[in-house]
Amino acid sequence: MKIVQIIGNMGSGGAEKLLLDLLPLYRKKGIEVDLLVLNDTEYPFMKALKETACCTIHSLGSGSIYNPIHVLRLIPFLRKYDIVQVHLFPAQYWVVIAKIISFSRTKLILTEHNTTSPRMKNYFISKIDKFMYRFYDKVVCVKEDVYQIIQEYTGQLKSKFVVIENGIDLEKIYSAVLYSKKSISKSFGSEDILLIQVARFNKQKDQETVVRALEYLPDNVKLLLVGDGDLKRKCEDLVQELKLSERVLFLGLRMDVPQLLKTVDISILSTNHEGFPLAALEAMAAGKPLIASDVPGVSDVVKGAGILFEKGNAKELARHIDKLINNPEYYQEIISSCKERVKKSDIQSMVDKQILLYKSLVQ
Repeated sequence: MKIVQIIGNMGSGGAEKLLLDLLPLYRKKGIEVDLLVLNDTEYPFMKALKETACCTIHSLGSGSIYNPIHVLRLIPFLRKYDIVQVHLFPAQYWVVIAKIISFSRTKLILTEHNTTSPRMKNYFISKIDKFMYRFYDKVVCVKEDVYQIIQEYTGQLKSKFVVIENGIDLEKIYSAVLYSKKSISKSFGSEDILLIQVARFNKQKDQETVVRALEYLPDNVKLLLVGDGDLKRKCEDLVQELKLSERVLFLGLRMDVPQLLKTVDISILSTNHEGFPLAALEAMAAGKPLIASDVPGVSDVVKGAGILFEKGNAKELARHIDKLINNPEYYQEIISSCKERVKKSDIQSMVDKQILLYKSLVQ
């Protein structure tokens, strides 16, 4: 049974991080799972994956992931592997077209990571989108509400879909050693309260609301923003405009997120929508309170454990932060409920379910 995972690149998103964690675990289970990227830029996740030497990594070059010529380049790989599992647009289109013109008999799996996409809101593109879903043997949805939305959107038979919830490497987070605050920045002192958001800077995420919340909080409340993306510069400009440059630290892409999560005082996930918020699970597992946007894909993961706030409401976010800072009993209560929530989210369970799916398709 030969399997390949296909994605645009190994940038800083949740799907990419998931592959970084999953691929070594498949090898430990005796399953050969390789990776194919449309663009081989050596982002930190790509570098880290290469260091594990857990799989063969194929690349279609260093050009744009939106180049249609990738369709032809994919055909030899469809003939080489028994199962092709695809993540994200545009790879999910290129693989289907390559299968159609090559008459390949390989089984196709699409992992659906989100409850929505811009394509769903465009009448003509949505028609193409629904057509593409027809060619996948299985669509893996990372949460039940992702399944509900995508199944209704595509109109495909329910039997085409399977829900396999994302997991995180709990042991990696539990064993991470925290830093001193001063080692993150020499300007930080023990009296500073550190907030963190780990997320790509794009339209889906909402770092700006976290930045604006600082205006309603004491000067000793500082913010770490981990990640990169097209909208990072816009966020940096906002920090300058609000005169918060002494209180906001942009850390870029980091491979020591577990250590950072354990070092800060409060984790935040300000976002417009999610499929399955791995960042939220990792934050809760780190033993610090989590405050997250009350939006689809996040609410049911966080509700009853962490704290939810109205999307885009900086004042409400600030009130929750202030309450955690000034109420030690409440702070510990949220920590306990967060840690309890993630106990069933270990990535090993996810790996076992994925392997069962692979075996069922081959048989």
